[in-house]
Amino acid sequence: MPGAARFEILVPPPADGSTRARLGRLTLTHGEVETPQFMPVGTNATVKALDPLEVEAAGATILLANTYHLYLRPGHERIERLGGLHRFMGWDRPILTDSGGYQVVSLGDLRVVDEDGVTFKSHLDGSVHRFTPEHSIAVQEALGPDVAVAFDQPVFPSSPRDVVVDAMRRTHRWAERSLRAHTRRDQALFGIVQGGLDPELRAESAAYIAGLPFDGINIGGLAGDETPAQRDATLDATVLLLDGDPRPRYLMGLGSPADLLEAVHRGIDLFDSVLPARVARNGQLWVPGGRLNLRNERFRDDPGPVQDGCPCPLCTRFSRAYLSHLFRAREMLAYRLATCHNLTFTLDFMHRIRAALRAGTFPVELPEMRQRAIRMSRGEVAAKPA
Repeated sequence: MPGAARFEILVPPPADGSTRARLGRLTLTHGEVETPQFMPVGTNATVKALDPLEVEAAGATILLANTYHLYLRPGHERIERLGGLHRFMGWDRPILTDSGGYQVVSLGDLRVVDEDGVTFKSHLDGSVHRFTPEHSIAVQEALGPDVAVAFDQPVFPSSPRDVVVDAMRRTHRWAERSLRAHTRRDQALFGIVQGGLDPELRAESAAYIAGLPFDGINIGGLAGDETPAQRDATLDATVLLLDGDPRPRYLMGLGSPADLLEAVHRGIDLFDSVLPARVARNGQLWVPGGRLNLRNERFRDDPGPVQDGCPCPLCTRFSRAYLSHLFRAREMLAYRLATCHNLTFTLDFMHRIRAALRAGTFPVELPEMRQRAIRMSRGEVAAKPA
């Protein structure tokens, strides 16, 4: 692989086929990332409400930033003049930027897709802009993340087959254009597999993208309107087709503990999602026994920590009652503390998965981990700190 990215599989999946989960290490320009790994999302060059030092303390080793949003505000050229994205946001560890394709294509009536690219109206002021594969790569090269992503055309998994086929094959053509446009030798470039929920289309897309000289392979077009069972079946089919490929696999937009666990089990290495921060801002905090809603009345007089043994600033210094008060008072500190906790919890969850993979016990531990993750996703509330 090029010098901008090196991926090593430290512990391969077991030969008995009990899981496709694997332990790896991705080495990028700004450091190493142990996999499987979750990437907190810093849409506007910040994880909402948090200082980069807090994000690092939560256990993050790589962040995702959004090309579309940073292109519109403050502008990729301004960020480049100010020394690049790492310096601009005060984060000296790896960064991955998405291509902007998802945001652009999801604008609905505000965008028009043609063979060359996408013309769209800004959600900020209605001004007209255009993204092509070449422009997306130019923006990402100006931003300067460790990993850029090829421009693609995602569609909802439930879209009609002819729509999925058209978008998938355009994504393939745009992938080749993205590769030709990419010139930074210190920046890796990942390609995107599409194909909806159709096994034949997924096979076609996986073979096409895997045949191109990308540094990693994204599995796109999921984490949308499909069911978990449909997603799992699609992942099984896609990863099987990538068996033996030496590159990291990245599933875009997945963030609940149950979803992360199932995807790791199916052989995925990298994830991103706004979910841990989003539910935190709504007062939902993950703990090993389920999920707590700190807006509930019963927490107003609860002196205990949100989670015993958690090293985050919330759990080491404050009570459930205090956080409940902050949410009711609409204090910004509530969002900051809750987000710190959920990111700490999510990143520790990934750490525990890696530890089980390293020890060779992941297949044995999977059923219990799955049940606990399902309880968290269903929102069952723990009766006491867990």
